[in-house]
Amino acid sequence: MNVSLIDHLTAALDDVPGVALVVAFSGGPDSTALLHALAGQMPRPALRALHVDHGLHADSATWAVHCRRMCDSLGVPIEVVRVTVDLTRGEGIEAAARRARHDAFAAALRPGEHIVLAHHRDDQMETVLLKLMRGAGPDGLAGMQAMRPLAAGMLWRPLLDLPRAALLDHVATHGLSTLHDPSNDDPRIARGYLRATVMPALIAQWPQAPVSITHSARLCREAADALRESWIDALDHLRRDENTLDAREWLDLRPAWRAPLLDHWLHATGLSAPTTAQREALERQIREASAERLPLVGWQDTEVRVWKGRLWAMSRYQPFDEAWTGLWHGEPMALPGGGVLTLGGARLAEPLTVRYRRGGDRIRTAGNHITKELRDLFQEGAVPPWRRPRMPLLCENGSLIAVGDRWMNDRGKALFDGIGALPVWQRGVSD
Repeated sequence: MNVSLIDHLTAALDDVPGVALVVAFSGGPDSTALLHALAGQMPRPALRALHVDHGLHADSATWAVHCRRMCDSLGVPIEVVRVTVDLTRGEGIEAAARRARHDAFAAALRPGEHIVLAHHRDDQMETVLLKLMRGAGPDGLAGMQAMRPLAAGMLWRPLLDLPRAALLDHVATHGLSTLHDPSNDDPRIARGYLRATVMPALIAQWPQAPVSITHSARLCREAADALRESWIDALDHLRRDENTLDAREWLDLRPAWRAPLLDHWLHATGLSAPTTAQREALERQIREASAERLPLVGWQDTEVRVWKGRLWAMSRYQPFDEAWTGLWHGEPMALPGGGVLTLGGARLAEPLTVRYRRGGDRIRTAGNHITKELRDLFQEGAVPPWRRPRMPLLCENGSLIAVGDRWMNDRGKALFDGIGALPVWQRGVSD
């Protein structure tokens, strides 16, 4: 029995009574059908639309105008957000656009709102097939979640059990004007190739393929949720200072726990998860780690290092000018090696010179009579090797008086005690 879009949404809305909804509105047939159907089902103050302009197509500005006009005709408020798609993170253009879009969703959500996406059963089938080709486990093969937290609200996909044909029928029945994004048909993009070639062949041979695949996705979701109850407890046991993981104990976990735990840990820090091959490379690095080596496995925008028996995750480091110097009066100073140097709102009467480490730098820390090389201080202070070249050094008249916010000599202590503030090196959020 075929279910109409209206009937499906009416039932779905019973699960979110009284919740304010924001439709992610691209102007395409799917989101147009969703917005039109919701506009006829909900009180106007509880519904609004959000259009994300990626700026990737020459007609994107025209598309935004179309979306405004459609919303005006329905009496639905709309917000148009222009985003910049960051292609420097090592992702494909599709993944980078999705990241920018979801960042815009998160920024636009008000407390308690649900942003509603028009993903349907055909989209879920595509997602599961893509994950299968990437060697995903139960969590990946579960496909897209119907509901998950996002920023101050929730992300909701109420149509995952509904075939796309139901949305197209709604568009045709009501004579709705829609947009067409030609990138959706591009066979060079994995999802476009699946949509144009693989899925029609599968459905021609096995007509029930969409139902069967999405049923398997639900079973994988149940399995992934059951596994999560176990590995989430293991995560608390493995986590150490600075949000690092005990490398050997992680490696000793059951394989079914190891991958989702690592992915969750990385995603919680805003980093990307590895492929199966990259995770296996990390596992080999841990097995072969020694005091003389500093194992590193990197992908996209992410690096995971093994040091002192722990896993350290961070954004991929970019080259910087190690010969850079700058004058600092205490104002927040963005550093070329990463992070920001601050002084808690205080100001220095005379500026200090900020620079990076050079060979032979030495300092006698306050209250001590022994002068030490920075190399020895870093080792004694357990400063990770990748941070050492980026730690800012503070100099007065050419003399080193402070090493980041870790050490200072008697002169540095007197100077900062005199103004009642200490320097703080705020590193990047994922370092």
